[in-house]
Amino acid sequence: MDLSVVIPAYNEEESLPELEAWIRSVLEEQDLSYEIVFIDDGSSDKTWQVMKNLAEADPAVRAFKFRRNYGKSAALHTGFQAARGEVVITMDADLQDSPDELPELYRLIKEEGYDLVSGWKKKRHDPLSKTLPSRFFNAVTRFISGIPLHDFNCGLKAYRADVVKSIEVYGEMHRYIPLLAKWAGFVRIGEKVVQHRARKYGYSKFGVERFVKGFLDLLSITFIGKFGKRPMHFFGTLGVLFFLLGFLILLWMTIAKLFWGVYGMTSRPLFFFGILSLIVGTQLFVTGFLAELMTRQAPNRNTYLIEEEV
Repeated sequence: MDLSVVIPAYNEEESLPELEAWIRSVLEEQDLSYEIVFIDDGSSDKTWQVMKNLAEADPAVRAFKFRRNYGKSAALHTGFQAARGEVVITMDADLQDSPDELPELYRLIKEEGYDLVSGWKKKRHDPLSKTLPSRFFNAVTRFISGIPLHDFNCGLKAYRADVVKSIEVYGEMHRYIPLLAKWAGFVRIGEKVVQHRARKYGYSKFGVERFVKGFLDLLSITFIGKFGKRPMHFFGTLGVLFFLLGFLILLWMTIAKLFWGVYGMTSRPLFFFGILSLIVGTQLFVTGFLAELMTRQAPNRNTYLIEEEV
């Protein structure tokens, strides 16, 4: 199969028939073998019934229903595991992503050799309350990840199949799939300016709390990607630095009292800071040691992605 289009949906009953017909029209014109994978993320409206009707009418449509709302990351993970195409493209169900972009995204993966191509909604049809936080979020993510993408949160992305089969998406980490792919060794990451359309049906599920959770997930991904298999390098280094700092402070205060006759050292804030540094340094070192022991016992401690074998 050439292409799998994965579409998570939450309360999008009105837009799904139009979206499915639009995708079918575009891909049949390109003579591509394809499937459309819908995931109902615990909708409270008739989204699931609409998906069932579409699947019954079109054999290229597959649909999955969550028992409750798990979030977009969970829906994408389920779609990635179910996808059978050589190229996997994700898009939102609200008709703000244009299916006319699908052929070019497919071509970039198949012919240009990209592992991942992310859409960039350069001209957005969203209120400032959504676009301004998004710009700040993207700037922070670019700085921390080192990936020069303008729009990490764009739902319209294309992947080689082995990319989505090699990563695990959970929490709010669907925003950071390019970073997950990078840590997994897929470094050919591109970007394409895509059309963004105003919402036609329903309402936006955007919330400020998503950025808080997303930022915490970004820190988690960065830490796990760098130190997931060697936590002692992180905690141990910090522990040694804090311990040495506290030791040097207390050593200097001891010498000052014994040889220079400086009294009142134990009542100074620096004395308590030195003791605190010793305690924190010891705790960090022990944390790294315990994390290293747990990592050595993990079942996937020696699991690595092999790109090719001859």
